[in-house]
Amino acid sequence: MLSDPWRDGKVALAFLTRLQVRPDPPRQDTDLAASVAMFPLAGVLVGLLGALAYAAASTLGLPPLPAAVVAIAALVWATGALHEDGLADLADGLGGATRAQQLEIMRDPRVGSYGVIALVLALLARVGAVAALAQPAEVASALIAAAAFSRALMPVAMLSLPQGRTDGLAARAGRPHPARVAAAALIAIAIGLILLPPLIALVAALCAALVGALVALSAWRRLGGLTGDVLGALQQLSEIGFLLAVVALR
Repeated sequence: MLSDPWRDGKVALAFLTRLQVRPDPPRQDTDLAASVAMFPLAGVLVGLLGALAYAAASTLGLPPLPAAVVAIAALVWATGALHEDGLADLADGLGGATRAQQLEIMRDPRVGSYGVIALVLALLARVGAVAALAQPAEVASALIAAAAFSRALMPVAMLSLPQGRTDGLAARAGRPHPARVAAAALIAIAIGLILLPPLIALVAALCAALVGALVALSAWRRLGGLTGDVLGALQQLSEIGFLLAVVALR
C-alpha cells in the first residue's frame, strides 16, 4: 500500500520531526494518513538521535542520570516538543467541566498547572528509565524500539477513533487505510524484535499498547474522539510505558 515509500518517509519526517525535510511535491495535511506506515521509521531516527546523544555524554564521562537528561533533551529537540505539547494540552483540557470547555482549553497556547505537572512527570519517567538502563547499547535498543512502537500506535488511533472536532490537523489528515496501519505495526514489532530479546520486546509492546488504549478510551469518552493533541499524548505515554517495561524486565 506504499505508493511512494521515499516520499511517504519524507512526509512522516516533516510532520513528526523538526528536521528540514521537503517532500516533492510539498506536503499537505491530507498526506499524513497516506504516510503512516513510515511513522515507525521516523521514530527510529528520533530514537537514534537520543541514543547517540547518550553515548556521546557517556563517552565524555557523564554518569547515567545526566547522560539520560542529554538523551531526552535530544529527543525533545528532534521533534520540536511536538508530542510533549500535545500531552500538556490534553492534560489541561481534561480538567474542563464540559466537552466544549475541554476542547477550547486544548486550543489555548498557554500551559496550565495540569499540563506542567504532566510534562514534568513524563520527562522524569523517561529520564529515569534511560538512567536505569545505564549501558549505552541497552539505552540505544530501548530508545529506538520505544520511539518506533509508540509512533506505530498513532495510526491505530487515527483509524479507530472518531474525530473529536471538525477542524484541526487530525481532522484534515483523515483516516488511514487499514493496510497501512497494519504495515506500521508490523514494522514496529520487527524493529523491537531485532533490537531487544523477544520476550522483553513483546511484553513492552503490550504495555505500550495498553497505555495507548487507555489514552484513546479517555479521549473518546471525554472529548468525543481524536485530536492532534490526543495523538501527541498517546505517543508520549505509550513510549513511557514501553521504556518502563524494558527497565522492569531487563
